[in-house]
Amino acid sequence: MRAVFITGASSGLGLALAQEYAAQGARLGLLGRRYEVLQALRDSLPNADLHQVYALDVNDHAALHAAAADFIQLSGQVDVVIASAGISVGTLTELSEDLAVFRRVMDTNVLATVATFAPFIEHMKSSANAHNCRLVGIASVAGIRGLPGASAYSASKAAVISYCESLRVELRCSGVKVVTIAPGYIDTPMTQINTYAMPFLMPAADFAKRAVSVIQAGDSYRVIPWQMGVVAKLLRSLPNFLYDVLFANAPRKSRSKSESSE
Repeated sequence: MRAVFITGASSGLGLALAQEYAAQGARLGLLGRRYEVLQALRDSLPNADLHQVYALDVNDHAALHAAAADFIQLSGQVDVVIASAGISVGTLTELSEDLAVFRRVMDTNVLATVATFAPFIEHMKSSANAHNCRLVGIASVAGIRGLPGASAYSASKAAVISYCESLRVELRCSGVKVVTIAPGYIDTPMTQINTYAMPFLMPAADFAKRAVSVIQAGDSYRVIPWQMGVVAKLLRSLPNFLYDVLFANAPRKSRSKSESSE
């Protein structure tokens, strides 16, 4: 039986991944900020008694480490760790009040990913089953090119992509695989507040099925859905002057709204 630890499990991508893994018979560690929501999720899943709930903020690194240690002890072997907790909010650098928002986005999306993985690495490396262990970072196509009005979010997801790549190379000889998944537009509370068109919008359950398959295969990097991967490659290939012209007036996420993937 696989044991899977998921942050941001109470909504969005984390919730969809929890439901997919539970349907496949995995034992889950479900981490999020809202105890009542996590408990309701646990009770709704197959084999509810197998799953553990950890209600805490991923920016409380000591509490996160304690939750990881508890899940390791209860499970014996943790096979998959998914750092899914994240927030998105519109930001403008010239507004001094947005500096605190930048810090919160970077702390939640980047540093919390590091803090999520850290307590599991030695456990996975020392496992006889290390080649089946996975550390999964949830990035975004927004990390491939900087989006106007979303500088904090784009920067944080670009950092997740680079961080996971560095960690993947570091762990290559251990057998532990690091998987980076860059979602496009997925139908979650984070995207439901957007007022602009979202190409190739995918239901969260469909995303979870594809993501679990990618994780199992140990792919190093994958954009889901694949159509957004094609778009991302095209955007990355554009020269800066052309990208700037095309995206200068692109629709922007509201500064007044933020949504956590938890």
